[in-house]
Amino acid sequence: MRLSCLRVLPALMLLLAACSEQKKPAAEQAAPVASPPPVAADSVAPAPVPPPAPDTTKLQDVAAYMAGRRVSRASELRSLTSSAAWQAFAADADKSWVNYHQTRTSKIQQWAATELDSVRAASPTIFYPFSGPDLLNVVTMFPASQAYVLVGLEPVGSVPRLATLANPKLYSALKASLWSVLNFSFFRTNDMAVDLKSVELDGALPLMMLFAARTDHQVTAIRYVQLDAAGQIIDADTATIHRPGPKVVPGVEMKITDQKGREKSVYYFSADLSDWKLGQTKEAALRYVRSLGPLTTYVKSATYLMHKSYFSKVRNLVLERSNYVLQDDSGIAMKYFRPTDWKFTFYGAYKRPINLFAKQYQPALTQAYADSVHKPRPLPFGTGYNWRQNDSNLLLAKRRTPPAS
Repeated sequence: MRLSCLRVLPALMLLLAACSEQKKPAAEQAAPVASPPPVAADSVAPAPVPPPAPDTTKLQDVAAYMAGRRVSRASELRSLTSSAAWQAFAADADKSWVNYHQTRTSKIQQWAATELDSVRAASPTIFYPFSGPDLLNVVTMFPASQAYVLVGLEPVGSVPRLATLANPKLYSALKASLWSVLNFSFFRTNDMAVDLKSVELDGALPLMMLFAARTDHQVTAIRYVQLDAAGQIIDADTATIHRPGPKVVPGVEMKITDQKGREKSVYYFSADLSDWKLGQTKEAALRYVRSLGPLTTYVKSATYLMHKSYFSKVRNLVLERSNYVLQDDSGIAMKYFRPTDWKFTFYGAYKRPINLFAKQYQPALTQAYADSVHKPRPLPFGTGYNWRQNDSNLLLAKRRTPPAS
């Protein structure tokens, strides 16, 4: 009987415990997992799916491959670099870039370190209108800036596919499209468009990646973007980038890191900056630039567009929002700078525009360069359409009173 009672006790204790648990207040009990109430299909937007994290190594490998530089050991492009065609292309590219850096890059760096020292320190953001994909010159002139905003007519483009990179026509197309910028410091836009389309390099981005690699930057991320009506950057899909509507300002954000570990953002927007286009569909481009705060504007080889009456909106924007303007004579005509607002330093020599732009001759510049009291300062490198060293000019305009933010 005693043994029987002992056997019953555990069961009895479990029963009492269960009864005691049921008497606890509801607040002390673990709440059952309930199904969420039904939600109307159109009342809540589905949570956005974040894009996959960029493959930093792959992006840099693509940039290096197009630049004729080594790729990483694990890269899918490594096998392509063993071909005789790529190796010949890389050897030729090395020769061209060594010559370019000796005749232009090193001279620009030495000159700018002295002449633009204070300008660089006050230039976190560089605005480069009519730039096309020319990251090369702006990052050489302003290596410590945090952001570069480039605008051109060329399509945004995309990261080249493996099939494009494996195309044997790629090497000659890249060489042809880079020939003028490496020899004369500017792109021949029409030729570049034909050359690159032949191998499905579809816009500015591939050359921007190449220039990043050849200026010793690592490409760490790429994001396709567009500007909304308020001029704010929002994400864009590839369909928008490749076939933007008439009111869309498509662009790309490229993150790069230099040898000192400084992170930078490069933005390229494909937009027509003429007054008519800006007034009809692209006003967002101006709103975006205004949102950047005071700028340093850099202009070269700009086909004298801001000399013309129908590019007044972008010209006025530069004059309103810039603390500094560094330009060759193809930028803003001297007649639009108010001497009471700007202090000028002239570099190099001003003669006449090349024959193609003969009508854009500026007597005011001839007079400025003939000033015996404020003589122009030396310019030890060629730039712009008058690309020979002794024929080139640059103007540094410094605002006397900074614009209101």
